[in-house]
Amino acid sequence: MTAAPGVTRRDLLKFAGATLALLVSPVGMAATSLLAVRVWPAAEYTRVTIEGNSQLKFTHLLVTDPHRLVVDLEGVEFDSVLQSLPSKVLDSDPYIKLIRAGRNRPGVVRLVVELKSEINPQVFTLAPVGNYGHRLVVDLYPTTPVDPLLALIEKSSPMDAAAGQTGDAQTSTDAPAQIARPDPAEQASGTRRSKRPAANRLVTIVLDPGHGGEDPGAVGARGSYEKNVTLSIARRLKQKIDAEPNMRAVLTRDGDYFVPLSQRVTRARRVQSDLFVSIHADAFVRPDARGSSVFVLSERGASSSAARWLAQKENDADLIGGVNLAKQDGHLARTLLDLSQTATINDSLKLGKAVLNELGDINKLHKAHVEQAGFAVLKAPDIPSILVETAFISNPEEEQRLNDDAYQDKMANAILRGLRIYFRDNPPLGRTKIAQLD
Repeated sequence: MTAAPGVTRRDLLKFAGATLALLVSPVGMAATSLLAVRVWPAAEYTRVTIEGNSQLKFTHLLVTDPHRLVVDLEGVEFDSVLQSLPSKVLDSDPYIKLIRAGRNRPGVVRLVVELKSEINPQVFTLAPVGNYGHRLVVDLYPTTPVDPLLALIEKSSPMDAAAGQTGDAQTSTDAPAQIARPDPAEQASGTRRSKRPAANRLVTIVLDPGHGGEDPGAVGARGSYEKNVTLSIARRLKQKIDAEPNMRAVLTRDGDYFVPLSQRVTRARRVQSDLFVSIHADAFVRPDARGSSVFVLSERGASSSAARWLAQKENDADLIGGVNLAKQDGHLARTLLDLSQTATINDSLKLGKAVLNELGDINKLHKAHVEQAGFAVLKAPDIPSILVETAFISNPEEEQRLNDDAYQDKMANAILRGLRIYFRDNPPLGRTKIAQLD
């Protein structure tokens, strides 16, 4: 070995020894390169994710006075990725005041999450999936969970107050809703959109914008995220439904955060929803695939291989979004398809047909009939449920339309017309008595 000018043999030996020590040390062997950090604030919970190229080792503890969560990351170095973490916390975050990060000792980085209130943390790791590497997830939940039913009552429509001023006692939520049938002359003339149904109670429709947070859904060629398109359309549709004299809408998510599939169904049941509409904008392996579709649950398998493929892809959302399996009770997996489920599927098919017919007025239909497959998000046994594929975000032309405000408005109007027609022809009766899920 020939030493470079100015470098002694002793310097070379020192360098070689230091290199060997690094290679055989725990830090050197297990060093994890961090790829990204992300923060997803929401009223229900805030999620922090740290992504690395290998499994992240950690310990954590809660500290009070003031409230803090301390997370030690082992086998990592304090690099530019971690240095960017504090800047990702918004002032509006409901749970995080700020995050401090720094080197605690060799090979260990400490994160201190200063909290605005007491929280119930869930800290867990996720194996690589999709475009993600190994992830450490820190979910910060309030000690008193957000109750969707209470939130609905607090944001109640003015129609609720009016319902109690009609001279009769306030209508029970289990009483049949009196929705007017169409006038015979209207039916004879073929006019189907001029009358709005009238009910003696509000009907509740849960709108489910697909994906969110860590789960972007399908990604268009121009970089459009399905999760953003679905939320925008759902918000427009909610505004239109809330403006109807006999309807109100509830969103399963009203921001860019992840909601597990089972929780979407649970929230619909907690607010005693009359209908459930999941909104998507999917992708296919070929960019020429195009058109709108409507799907409902199947008891016996998918109605086509494409429907089966799509259902599996949508059901993988929990893997992409990141579910803490230790906290899942698996109640959806244990839900039996009983007689009430069969009746619900029949109602779902009627709802799906009404919506599909209206979608055909603004876009080409991918299939001229309602398709069926085993979508987990449609498994409420007592709520007619449909999944609307608004268009293929993988099709460049449809991706452009999906990002157009006017087209999103047309899509929301078409779904609303389908809901009106369904309620006109199928007035909601008393709700099936099925135990609510906690």
